[in-house]
Amino acid sequence: MLSLVHPSVDRYDAWIAAHREWGPGLHEDGFGIGEDDRVDSEVGFAAWISKLRQGPGDLWWIVEDGVVLGGIALRAPDDPRAARHGHVGYGVRPSARGRGVASWALAQVVDLARDAGRQSIALVCLSDNVASIRTIERCGGTLEKVLDDGRAQRFVIRL
Repeated sequence: MLSLVHPSVDRYDAWIAAHREWGPGLHEDGFGIGEDDRVDSEVGFAAWISKLRQGPGDLWWIVEDGVVLGGIALRAPDDPRAARHGHVGYGVRPSARGRGVASWALAQVVDLARDAGRQSIALVCLSDNVASIRTIERCGGTLEKVLDDGRAQRFVIRL
């Protein structure tokens, strides 16, 4: 059964397995890893988890039977990153794609945003990411505008 859990140091082994599956240099949407984060050691991982807990918004890992399948973030309404990256970012590890994991997680976060009184949330994805576009549309997203000379699209989900 899928669940959303807040990041914690006790899930290091499960998280690092997901992280390594992405491969070096690939962007892992939904995990909130910055260029300066050193997550390959338990000490660096613990520091990163501490930093995540202090940031604006909320972040969850998508977990099934103890396995971290991906991550999803809901940025605060006034987070300056939302203008460029949207309010929601998510990613699913390659081996878990195509099973509806992202759609399930996004639907959960849409409900949480609605329960928190938000009127809408924005999501941005690359224009050639057909799977993400379909996920966003399944959850009620409509295209708001095209960005970066057509390389990205911004969607809005009205709550």
